[in-house]
Parts: sequence; structure tokens; C-alpha cells
Amino acid sequence: MEKTKVAFICVHNSCRSQIAEALGKYYAADVFDSYSAGTETKPQINQDAVRLMREIYGIDMEKTQSSKLITVLPPLDIVVTMGCNVNCPYLPCKHKEDWGLDDPSGKSDEEFKKIISTIDKNIKELKERLSK
Repeated sequence: MEKTKVAFICVHNSCRSQIAEALGKYYAADVFDSYSAGTETKPQINQDAVRLMREIYGIDMEKTQSSKLITVLPPLDIVVTMGCNVNCPYLPCKHKEDWGLDDPSGKSDEEFKKIISTIDKNIKELKERLSK
């Protein structure tokens, strides 16, 4: 049986959605495939996110991830928007949810860690729901 395909969507695909993709792969690769993308891209993943994910989890997002457009995504089962504060594009899927997360870009490490912690919790909850 094919695994569920989950995409984490954010405008620039450089911070929150990248963190969610990395933690999805870290915690739930046995349950779902994780992707991230945006309606725009950035030349690199947010460097504070890269640094903190390496410090906290030992994950080097720059080795396996890059900022991508939604046009490169495979057919999806679940779309999770990060809380773009704009109208996120329509992507066909079986289920859609919004995590309503503020963008920590340019903020303190503590703000970043709060967002990372929330994404961590949400990924674990999503894995639990999909495991039933």
C-alpha cells in the first residue's frame, strides 16, 4: 500500500514548511511521505531554521531540502498550510488543514523554538491520526 502524501505549504517555502517537511521525515517516514512547497521560492532555506534544526535534532535540512514551488508536488492526499495570512492556493487533496503558525523569520531564537516545538507536536499528532 502506498503511503499517504502530505504537503506542507507556505508562501516562500523557506521556514515553517521546511521545518514541517524535515520533522515529518524525522518522525513519520514510516506513515507518510512529507513534502513542502510554496507559491514563491527563496534562494535558500531560512538560516536560523537550518541552524536550530541542526542544534535541536541533528537534522541538516540543506542536505536534502530546497525551496520549491507547488507546481513540482506529486498528487497529494493531505495539504497542511502553515498560516500564510494570505489566501493559500488551491491544491487538490482529500484533506486540508491550516496550522495557523506565525512566521518566526527575523525573530529571536526563542520565537523560532516555540514554532519548531508547535510543528513538532503537530507532526506527532498527524502521525497518530494517520496511524489509526
